[in-house]
Amino acid sequence: MTDTLIQNARLVLTMDANRRTIPSGDLLLRDGVIAAVGVGLPAQDCQVINAEGCLVTPGLVNTHHHLYQTMTRAVPAAQDVGLFGWLQTLYPIWAAMLPDDFFTSAQVGMAELLLSGCTMTSDHLYLYPNGTRLEDSMHAAQEIGMRFHPTRGAMSIGESDGGLPPDNLVEGEQAILDDMIRVIDAFHDPSHGSMLRVGVAPCSPFSVSQELMRDAAMLARDKGVMMHTHLAENDEDIAYSLEKFGMRPGQYAEELGWTGPDVWHAHCVKLDPQEIAMFSRTQTGIAHCPCSNCRLASGIAPVQAMRVAGVPVGLGVDGSASNDSGNLMAEARQAMLLQRIAYGAGAMSPGTALEIATSGGAQVLGRDDCGSLDVGKCADVVIWDMDDVSAAGNWDPAAILLAGPSLARDVFVNGKQVVAGGQITTVDQRALAARQNRQMRALQDRV
Repeated sequence: MTDTLIQNARLVLTMDANRRTIPSGDLLLRDGVIAAVGVGLPAQDCQVINAEGCLVTPGLVNTHHHLYQTMTRAVPAAQDVGLFGWLQTLYPIWAAMLPDDFFTSAQVGMAELLLSGCTMTSDHLYLYPNGTRLEDSMHAAQEIGMRFHPTRGAMSIGESDGGLPPDNLVEGEQAILDDMIRVIDAFHDPSHGSMLRVGVAPCSPFSVSQELMRDAAMLARDKGVMMHTHLAENDEDIAYSLEKFGMRPGQYAEELGWTGPDVWHAHCVKLDPQEIAMFSRTQTGIAHCPCSNCRLASGIAPVQAMRVAGVPVGLGVDGSASNDSGNLMAEARQAMLLQRIAYGAGAMSPGTALEIATSGGAQVLGRDDCGSLDVGKCADVVIWDMDDVSAAGNWDPAAILLAGPSLARDVFVNGKQVVAGGQITTVDQRALAARQNRQMRALQDRV
């Protein structure tokens, strides 16, 4: 692999432990890692990328997504309902999706993320209709060149047993556990710089049994992989937990072994102070999904209180059927704005929001090899053009979330350039969009 020198950036935001900023900075990428960070690095035997006038940051990290949902954006009947009604509207549509739909929708979602400067994404895939397997999204990631952390999700409690999903979308619990073992053994790579790690992710307390939650936690810890689920997303979620389990969601998670640094929960909009303290004590991570929480009227997660308490927090775009977009830079800005609405103008700075989107997300996913521009860390790097109209007049390039582009100029994953000049290099993004639209129309015909 040829060395790449990113040269003469207006500013390099390292997001390292000391939050160093380097004016007129350079970055050398070698063999998939960052080899040097500084000023005036020699340009010998390497590809040179001119970053004059640009901001350079670590790649953003997406801690919660449902990539298959890019196939079902803006479905009319699901546009103006809350979480439970939204799910009940979309379940029958998702049940008609085919394996190639999952591949294409995953690749579309990843393309959108890459264009927004996101270099690593998790994915929570909890339904497998018509022969779909987790590998469908893995193959999409490998082809497009994205660092990937898929989770083998599951639903096992259907409507006939008091759950929310229809019976035709749930699986037997032993089959779920067997497939979790299969995909972990076949694909999980725990090494430094891994492009693919696998987790386990029962969907939610209202779609799986307590036994599956416990068994999945035991399996994950036996295999040394991370655990993920939805938790405390809205008021209905809290009411369900109190009625069915006689306790709040945070208590339920703790009782079933779902706390600790190897666990991260999506949303957590309705955590109370006691639950926040427990998540801090156990270093349980949270994937904050502000746009989806707004779209479904779930509420504003108490992120400022979480961070003050020391809870690990990352960002998630959530599925494109509840966000409608997969732009992680826009998500970071939304997170900042919502915390200011809830807690005041000083509640979250642009730098803090960008920290949550980079090093915060890496911490939540257990990746100490990503999230900052340190020597030896993964060469996941984003170049933002601060000379375009979106940033014209900006006095502080570090405050890109206040005035700057939400789409990246160039993106490198593992040292490989996957976005150049605002275009994906690994796939034809126009052809990809056309393929998804053809498959979407076929899906409409089936349902």
